[in-house]
Amino acid sequence: MLWEIVLFFAGFLSLGYYVCICILLGKWDATFSRFWLAAGILLPVFSVLHKKEVIPLIFRQGIAAALLLTAGTLIRIAAGMFSSGRTDYEYLIVLGAQVRGTKITDSLLRRLKKACAYLKEHPDTKVIVSGGRGKGEEIEEARAMEAYLLDCGIEKTRIIKELRSRTTKENLLFSSAYLEKEKTVTGIVSNNFHLYRACRYARKLGYKKAYPVCAGCHPVLFVNYMMREVFAVWKMWC
Repeated sequence: MLWEIVLFFAGFLSLGYYVCICILLGKWDATFSRFWLAAGILLPVFSVLHKKEVIPLIFRQGIAAALLLTAGTLIRIAAGMFSSGRTDYEYLIVLGAQVRGTKITDSLLRRLKKACAYLKEHPDTKVIVSGGRGKGEEIEEARAMEAYLLDCGIEKTRIIKELRSRTTKENLLFSSAYLEKEKTVTGIVSNNFHLYRACRYARKLGYKKAYPVCAGCHPVLFVNYMMREVFAVWKMWC
C-alpha cells in the first residue's frame, strides 16, 4: 500500500514540477522538462499496476536498482558541487552553455558573474571562455561570453576564446591548448550541478591542478538540472 501511495504522489509532484518549469521558461518543450511530464504520467500508472500485482518481480527489482543507482549518482554530483576555496588560479576556464540567438541564458550568466568577480579581484589571472556555436545560436558561446566580460571591464588581453567545442569534454580538451595542463593552476567555472562531471573530465584529460569554481543555478530549475546531470554522468562513466 505504501509503494502505491509513494508512486502516485511522486507522479503528482512530477507533473506539477513540469508545469512550473514550463511557466518559468515560457515554453512546453524546454530541455529535459518532458522527463517530468513522462514521470507524471507513468508513476501513477505504475502505482495502479503495482496495486494489482501485475508487475513482474524482476521488473520491480530493476526499478529498485535504478533508484539506488540514481541516488548514488546524485550523492556523487552533490559532493562535487562546491568551490575548492583556492585564490591563486593562473587561469579560469568558463565552460560554455546555451546562447539563445545572441542572448546569454541564466546558467551561463551565473558562470560569467562568478568569473567576472574573481577576475576583478585577481588582475593577473587570465580567462578562457570555451564554447562553439550550437543549434539555435547565432554566434559562438565564447564570443557572447567575451562580450559580457568586456562589458564588465575585463581587459581584452586577458580573455582567450575557444570557439570549437560542443561538449563539456571538448571544452576542456580544446582549452588545454592555451595552458600547461600539467602545471597551470586552473579554476573550472560552471554551475554547481555540472562541476562534478567537468572536474572528472579534466582529470581524465590530464589536468593536474584543476579545481572547481562554483556558480549557482536557478533554484526552481535545480532539481531538473540535477536529474538531467545523472544521465550525463552515466554516459561519462560508460
